[in-house]
Amino acid sequence: MASISLQDLKRRLYSKAKADKDWRFWGLYVHVAKPETLRAAYDLAKRNNGAPGIDGVTFEAIEAAGVEAFLGQLQDELVTRTYRPLRNRRVEIPKDGGTKAVRVLGVPAIRDRVVQGALKLILEPIFEAGFHDGSYGYRPTRKAHDAVARVTMAILEGKTQAIDLDLAAYFDSVRHDLLLGKVARRIQDNEILHLLKLMLTASGKRGVPQGGVISPLLSNIYLTEVDAMLERAKEVTRNGRFTYVEYARYADDLVILVNGQWRDGWLLRAVDQRLREEFAKLDVRLNETKSRVVDLTQGEAFGFLGFTFRRLRSPRGRWWVQKLPVMKQRTALLRKLGEVFWRWRSQPVKQVIAVINPILRGWVNYFRVGNAARCFGFVKEWVERKVRRHMMRARGRQGFGWKRWSTAWIYRVLGVFHDYRVQYQVRA
Repeated sequence: MASISLQDLKRRLYSKAKADKDWRFWGLYVHVAKPETLRAAYDLAKRNNGAPGIDGVTFEAIEAAGVEAFLGQLQDELVTRTYRPLRNRRVEIPKDGGTKAVRVLGVPAIRDRVVQGALKLILEPIFEAGFHDGSYGYRPTRKAHDAVARVTMAILEGKTQAIDLDLAAYFDSVRHDLLLGKVARRIQDNEILHLLKLMLTASGKRGVPQGGVISPLLSNIYLTEVDAMLERAKEVTRNGRFTYVEYARYADDLVILVNGQWRDGWLLRAVDQRLREEFAKLDVRLNETKSRVVDLTQGEAFGFLGFTFRRLRSPRGRWWVQKLPVMKQRTALLRKLGEVFWRWRSQPVKQVIAVINPILRGWVNYFRVGNAARCFGFVKEWVERKVRRHMMRARGRQGFGWKRWSTAWIYRVLGVFHDYRVQYQVRA
């Protein structure tokens, strides 16, 4: 029998999983160890680049020694069942660009990223078939902008009571036994489960590493029953085409919106109680100081995926949803750009611009779907002043050179990023 391609295999796995919700898949391990799967996983890892793991091996070193030899060794270890992942390298980064609280990333070695990627390529289509519409984080063809649009539409439909939840150290609190049990509901392959267990225990006794290739998929698997509960809440309160509950989740960032017209707010309380029960089953704690209920009819606001959502009335009397970039997001961007200007202070300005432009482009492209005109204006002016100061300092002069270089010249000749157009998005 001829071997099928990786893409064909993924399509078949997805179709079978979609058609039969109770089917348990077996014989998958051989596909993880195939050269085609490992090569695809390596290409994905290289595309994402990233720092080396605890062994210090870089992509440059692998390329110099030969990729085929590297992948051949990994395949041999998988086939002979001698593969053992290395410990993840712990990296602390400031949360939201701040200087006090830190987020701990677990950076796997490149060899382990490749194996995780291979396992993800095989498992993802199976579990993707069972994920729900309100889940957006790290899923194929789904973006954060889609989740933002979903929340916007829910508010416009009258769902003005928001449960804004914050999960305490979610990625560090995932229980391995519960997660493996959820995977085993669909996977009847002991070798796959053993390989997954090796990956999990490499990061400690509990949790999935932020920075692991397979971690986003695992986090979605762990929370999919929370999504299922919210889907049931939507259906049992449905009135024709109209629903009284909506939600959007991006990894561990979750917001639930409830129609504010229900008498005495019983639906809001019921959803909140059921959520807490589901999280208790998963042994996931809520950060009570950051979790709250927001009433948009009272001018209150909540944050989701970097935006602050608020319901306002236009001069013509229509309700609309204001989506502003959270201030700490702008602060983090300016701090990052400031570090670039400082690090490259002795370099030609065009080299500095080549570094800051991709950062600016990515940040602006993300926030341009909101009401970001004023924020963009501030960022644009700040960047222009930094560029001017860099050029004046290179000439040993003070000031910003307002008379020496026109604004048009800064953007046209130097090529500083200047596409700050806002593109409002409403529908999901």
